[in-house]
Amino acid sequence: MSAETPVAPGQFTRRRQQFRAWRGTRPFWAGVFVLLGGLPIMYFPYAHLKFGALTLAISTTAGAGSLIIGVLLVVLGISLWFQKHVRVFAGVAAILLALVSIPVANFGGFVVGFLLALVGGGLAVAWAPGTPPQPESQAEAAPEVAGAAEAAPLFGEGVNGPGESNDLSGTSPANGANGRHSAG
Repeated sequence: MSAETPVAPGQFTRRRQQFRAWRGTRPFWAGVFVLLGGLPIMYFPYAHLKFGALTLAISTTAGAGSLIIGVLLVVLGISLWFQKHVRVFAGVAAILLALVSIPVANFGGFVVGFLLALVGGGLAVAWAPGTPPQPESQAEAAPEVAGAAEAAPLFGEGVNGPGESNDLSGTSPANGANGRHSAG
């Protein structure tokens, strides 16, 4: 085997490249942030945190509301991955749910879930599908560069030649219609 022998990509490399191609066609990171924002919002109201021998229960009366907000954020995050055409709706809904989670769900999952959902919603609204670059041949590129200098008329030249006026408004002092002394 020489250094110039091409190596066939393995199964892992092929799957990784397929995942990168899939990830590049949708708001993937927006979905990740929205999904991760929903987890602390729905976890903390039902959690019992232990600090040594001390048990801290954060159960509040808003447990059902925070569970609903968290589940909706997780569903919106997953829908951003698999239904990219709902990105604006899902992004705006994630931002609104993040804002509602501040008073309802323990300050938005102790601000962690709020910030993650807010950033994810903003990324979803801002994401736009890209277009792949089109290869351009040398024959097509050369006439565009040469024609660009001749396309715009020089200052002082008219549209049809150097002797014509550029004023297209019809209100020049030469024809007496400059707007003065006219009653409408």
